Amino acid sequence: MTEHTLTGFGFGPIQGGLFVKEAFDSGRFGRMVIAEIDAALVQAVREAGGSYHVNIAGSDGIETVRIDAVELLNPREPDERRRLVEALEQSTEIVTSLPSVSFYEAGGHDSVSALITDAVAADSAPATVIYTAENNNHAAEILSASLRRRMHGSFGRAVQCLNTVIGKMSRVVTDAAEIERLGLTPIAPGLDRAFLVEAFNRILVTRTRIDGFAPGIDVFAEKDDLLPFEEAKLYGHNAIHALLAYLGALKGYEGMTDLKDDASLMGVARDAFLKESGGALVKKYASLGDELFTESGYRDYAADLLDRMTNPWLADTVARAGRDVVRKLGPSDRIFGTMQLALEYGVEPRNMALGALAAVARVLSEAEACGLPKDLRAGDWRTLKRPQLAAILRHIWSPNMPPEGERLIDLTFQAIGPLARRVG
Repeated sequence: MTEHTLTGFGFGPIQGGLFVKEAFDSGRFGRMVIAEIDAALVQAVREAGGSYHVNIAGSDGIETVRIDAVELLNPREPDERRRLVEALEQSTEIVTSLPSVSFYEAGGHDSVSALITDAVAADSAPATVIYTAENNNHAAEILSASLRRRMHGSFGRAVQCLNTVIGKMSRVVTDAAEIERLGLTPIAPGLDRAFLVEAFNRILVTRTRIDGFAPGIDVFAEKDDLLPFEEAKLYGHNAIHALLAYLGALKGYEGMTDLKDDASLMGVARDAFLKESGGALVKKYASLGDELFTESGYRDYAADLLDRMTNPWLADTVARAGRDVVRKLGPSDRIFGTMQLALEYGVEPRNMALGALAAVARVLSEAEACGLPKDLRAGDWRTLKRPQLAAILRHIWSPNMPPEGERLIDLTFQAIGPLARRVG
């Protein structure tokens, strides 16, 4: 049965290594079309006859798979834009996998939102679900609002935007030496880049509520309310991943797998995961009755993720895992957001504070790139005084000082001695 059509926006490792791969593996899709503006990427896949490769990192090695029958279209080319709209009109599933939700409206009449609105006004498919794969807890609501603003009357079919929780680590490898060392197959012949994704595949999505409609991709786990699981990803997975990266950088590690045998740093990560992130989230969501939000369920979640984060075959680097440090130090982002959640539920986040201080050390070492004013570019993090640290954090948080801001500053300042003993 090939009654389904998939159309995606953006051809990165999540689109290519998750959504298109699952659609291809299902055997239910008669057509798979991706909008991509990278002309070299489009041309390479086209010259390969619509085939591309994905490298999948498991626990004991890397497997390379080939995906066939994919159409890459550049919407900047008039004829290809027309073919993209035709595909969207027929699509039962649409996937947005873009750098940010801000891309929904970028481009005016040719924006993602405008193209989807015009296409689903046609009655060419019985119904359509739109998976929003951007890293935003409210991406589906943002896209839905954008579509409604553009809508004149009703759509020609039932449409539902779905949020996603994608805990699948992935990246594009561009270093030729690394591609050769890991034995990766490039996306397509002639390209100097390769998709590398982990084998993990338990993706959570909003429950589909369109009567009589069954998505062609049926491996995703549907949830009535994704918010608790989005918080588990942000305050668990993302928070501990960043914490490990910043601690590892301070100790001179280059690869995330280098931390695997460092009992001290892995102990910090494990305690932060279980006692602080888990201690708060299990209290907050125990009433849901979901296995994840039990002590044993969260313990299994943490153990699995710590093992995956340091998987040698994924070959992640501390530099990549810790990038965008200023954003990650935001008042409600993974580090201080987790610390605030812990405080709210009566847990003192001393381990997360070590990660916060290590992230501040990263800011100091990259002060100019991070936009830190010259008068805040203190010396070594070990000699920071509380007023200096407070000024740095207030600058990063401005204009949104968190409610527990002073307590967060205290905890981060008090981490100086313990962190120095951990990293030497």
